[in-house]
Amino acid sequence: MKHLFTLMLIIICSLAFAQDGMDSFTNYHQNAARTLLESKQGGLVMGAYGEVHYEQPFGNNTKYNGDMDAERMVLLFGYKFDKKTSFITEIEIEHIKEVFLEQAYLNYQAKPWLNIQAGLLLIPMGLMNEYHEPTIFNGVNRPTIANALYPSTWREIGAGVAGNLPNAALRYQLYAVNGLMSYNNGEAKLDGSKPLRGARQKGAQVNMTTPDLSAKINYYGIKGMDIGLAAYVGETESTLFDGINRDSTSQMATADSTIIGVQMVGLDLRYQANKFQAKGELFYSNFTNTQEYNTFTSKDIGSSMFGYYAEVGYDVSALLRIDKKIVPFVRYSEYNTHNTVTDDMTANDQYDRTVLTTGISLFLNKSFVVKADYQNFSNANNQTFHQFNTGIGFWFR
Repeated sequence: MKHLFTLMLIIICSLAFAQDGMDSFTNYHQNAARTLLESKQGGLVMGAYGEVHYEQPFGNNTKYNGDMDAERMVLLFGYKFDKKTSFITEIEIEHIKEVFLEQAYLNYQAKPWLNIQAGLLLIPMGLMNEYHEPTIFNGVNRPTIANALYPSTWREIGAGVAGNLPNAALRYQLYAVNGLMSYNNGEAKLDGSKPLRGARQKGAQVNMTTPDLSAKINYYGIKGMDIGLAAYVGETESTLFDGINRDSTSQMATADSTIIGVQMVGLDLRYQANKFQAKGELFYSNFTNTQEYNTFTSKDIGSSMFGYYAEVGYDVSALLRIDKKIVPFVRYSEYNTHNTVTDDMTANDQYDRTVLTTGISLFLNKSFVVKADYQNFSNANNQTFHQFNTGIGFWFR
């Protein structure tokens, strides 16, 4: 499988660099919120994106029901009070019946290179957490890493600074935000399979003892390329600290056992040259106090997790002589949420996973895409799973 991916990568790269010239980044790398924020239109600006999926598991001599879902419909609203002050919000309806506030923050441009932001903020970790409109990424579903290693869509309440330094070809973000919730009213929120996903507080009646720090810097000085380096550090939150006696050694020790230290680093890359496109992400997370947490909660969170994916695609519309952009792609992912575990545990091989995704994206126009892909899931325990996905997605303003 790895040799197949390497061969396809070499072939597609050869095709790409055989073309003359190179295109720099376009609005493909501009997410919806930033597009509204940078709009020259004053007053109220609006937009929307959404996607509808069909997913059909198969194989293993087993019959599976398919799943059809209006995955998400998102309404975006921005308001420009003046040239310096703006407000951005996203209201998301998931699976028809669940309504969430995905982000809502005030942006004040103190200097051309300095924006002060406060509110419900997207954590700048990974590509998919900030760039998740369906016309931006290949594949019906977001990469599996964006579900398991960083909990897209990850948003928390906080404040910080962000900006662009054109002379240095750098963009930066630095936020202080509330931490993830590891233990809430008798329920442990972390587990070994998707350690952080169930711990997002999402801005809803948030608990915070001390803020966590989230930062990212992007370099875009190489034409067609954008490289991002992100970091997150802090501790989770627990409701067991509420109302306990500070002088009670036993109460404090019990509450401390529900706290996990989180140190995460992520690297991402996007590249585009003419018809060729490539992207990849790599993540490493270290967790502390996991033995105490697992003992108290009977969970199985590991001491660290690691994973990456690499993806390549090529627009073959010119080769097929059609006027619609059509992008076959392949994505290879490996990730292990039990990369390391404490001495009292045995690593779960089912958490050491590989995913091969290959498919096609057909753009009826730049705002509407039809997608289809095949996925092969496997793990170190020699278990395999297959799935066919198709769907539609849109984004407009």
